[in-house]
Amino acid sequence: MVDIVDKETRSRMMAGIRGRDTKPETLLRRALHGRGLRYRLHSKLLPGRPDLVFQKLHAVIFIHGCFWHRHAGCRYCTTPKTNQEFWHEKFAANVTRDANSMDSLLKSGWRVGTVWECALRRESQVQITAEQVHSWLLSGSSLMDLSGD
Repeated sequence: MVDIVDKETRSRMMAGIRGRDTKPETLLRRALHGRGLRYRLHSKLLPGRPDLVFQKLHAVIFIHGCFWHRHAGCRYCTTPKTNQEFWHEKFAANVTRDANSMDSLLKSGWRVGTVWECALRRESQVQITAEQVHSWLLSGSSLMDLSGD
């Protein structure tokens, strides 16, 4: 299948994809802040640079896009038809990096949560997800994985 846009346009489009301050991230941050939770953003001192760091609770949260981080079984986890070898390598590297970051954090005593983009698609989902995150933070359990599917 041939790409519907030229190479320069595709490059510009891909360069515009943000790695931080994404819409799902800002929605969840706003909802958690409204619940009185305070956090740090994208700590360079921790493996994987977690999106949210709750220092006092010794917990971190990654807000993963379903497409880029390969949310298994999710309808938003699609694979482009063109240049499939490149995409398979790219996605495999992302998944491996995520697993290594999570392992390093857990071994260091951090609690690790993952919130998938599909859990933040609608406003009603954002509030439910924020409540689940809040409960997890207070529970003391070491892992959390929230999705909307």
